[in-house]
Amino acid sequence: MSAELISASSRSRSPVGVLADGTSYYAPIGEVVVTGAMVTCPLCGRALRSVTAHLRVHGWTKLAYCEAFGLERGQSLEGTETRKLRAAALTSRLVFESAMRQGSAAGRARARTGELTRDAVRAARGRRMPEQRRRKAVAALAAIPPPVVAQANRDRASRHLTDVAAAVARRHGYPDLGSFVLARIEQGASLAAISREAGLGKDWLSRHLDCVDPVAAEAVRRRLPKRMDARWLPATTRLGFADVPSYLRERHINRHWTVNAIAAEVGLTHHTVEAALRRHGLARTAHAAKRHQAGQRAAQVAARLGFETMTDYVASRREAGWTWQAMAAECAQPPSWLRRQAQALSLP
Repeated sequence: MSAELISASSRSRSPVGVLADGTSYYAPIGEVVVTGAMVTCPLCGRALRSVTAHLRVHGWTKLAYCEAFGLERGQSLEGTETRKLRAAALTSRLVFESAMRQGSAAGRARARTGELTRDAVRAARGRRMPEQRRRKAVAALAAIPPPVVAQANRDRASRHLTDVAAAVARRHGYPDLGSFVLARIEQGASLAAISREAGLGKDWLSRHLDCVDPVAAEAVRRRLPKRMDARWLPATTRLGFADVPSYLRERHINRHWTVNAIAAEVGLTHHTVEAALRRHGLARTAHAAKRHQAGQRAAQVAARLGFETMTDYVASRREAGWTWQAMAAECAQPPSWLRRQAQALSLP
């Protein structure tokens, strides 16, 4: 594990901080200050070949030192030359000392079986992450391109949704979430009610069913309008209509009934009527009856005067220099009404 190289010339012998127990230190937390063959001791600021051997002068163990200064337990506290000498000495011992060879072979066997890794995980459980490792992790993440990070986050979110869906289906005795949702829809439940029943937020299925089970989501979309139209059927059947869309089209589009008038006829609220119009793709017209009557009135007056529309009549008369009062006298309509007809042409 490589140590972070920091120029010793930028360091002073004055403390850079104080530990919780009041001990002053002379090197940043989470760093090993290495200059060539020398390592700076954070407890006194001296440059040494081996801080490991020097720690007993301060009464510290390496384990306590690594924990106090946010270093990983395997971090070397020696300079480059010292590490080379120790490596050469260890190689010689492996050749000439049978106990070293046996110990090394046992360690390699544990590593191959994964036992060594499992022991390390158990030992690290509950221990806070060292500052040195946290910095390395942050640096590694910063080097990953943002699109890759975004895709990884999406993949992780998708796996989480899949796991949640599988747990819900298993808890309610269904092979998958789609089967559970479709069964409850057939029983008259809404997506919000099913979400609550599953122990999720009321909008969870509305937001995520398409991702978890697209086939079930499409089936729900096909079945929901029929289920939601069920409350309309007694009234529409009594009035001679086979379905809700044909009734709404006849009343609102063809006969220009208002939403409130439709609601009064079928015995539902105006909010229910508006929702049905949206659900069946019919555009709602505010004040439909009055607008229709106004249009009929304008068409009748224009036809009596020999014009296709009132806008044609107004444009023709204004170009001829007629005043609003003269036009009102001719068509027997108020001047204010004529001015409203002219607004479509932006006439003065």
